[in-house]
Amino acid sequence: MKVDLGRRLGFVFKSEGGASLEVLPGDVTTRPSAQIEFVAYAEECILSGRIPMGADRLTDALNEHDEYELVDVLVERLSDGMALEVSALDVSRRDLLLVQASGPRGKLERRRRKRPHPVVIQIGPYRVRGYLHALPGADPVGSIQRRKPMVPLTDARVDYLSAAGPQRLRLGTVLVNHERMDWILPAIDNDVELPELPELRGVPTV
Repeated sequence: MKVDLGRRLGFVFKSEGGASLEVLPGDVTTRPSAQIEFVAYAEECILSGRIPMGADRLTDALNEHDEYELVDVLVERLSDGMALEVSALDVSRRDLLLVQASGPRGKLERRRRKRPHPVVIQIGPYRVRGYLHALPGADPVGSIQRRKPMVPLTDARVDYLSAAGPQRLRLGTVLVNHERMDWILPAIDNDVELPELPELRGVPTV
């Protein structure tokens, strides 16, 4: 994952897939649309800023496009806590492992009755526990690969390691990029727990 300031000063985040974040120099003019707060968790960093909304829900906006433009972005590296502020950032969906849900929930008439299933997911350096919603009678774990890339989990808790040590966040609803998952397992319903899980991956190095 590469952050390029458009000048000689900068730093580089490398990723296994060769994906990159391209920082646009200078200010940016976005299309007239509502903007919502945006927090995303990538392989080596956390991104926070704002994203223009051209869809009813953030889930739909992320699934309809492969690349997004973020504005007023703070990039915080996991390995050493180093932070960088940029006015605009182009990011591909491939770079995003988790996105904290925000903004409108979408039209009520489009919602379908689904049953919540507790699951545990490992995705990059993040361990996610939460509830995956599926139609009654469907196998939620088996069917997730047939869904669009960004899938919501409710009542989500995220564990990861940073330069400051182990972190545990309760994020409400998160959108998981199932194309980047390492694994997904059913969990115990009362506390979304599963014993004897592999250890969390260590803090990434650059």
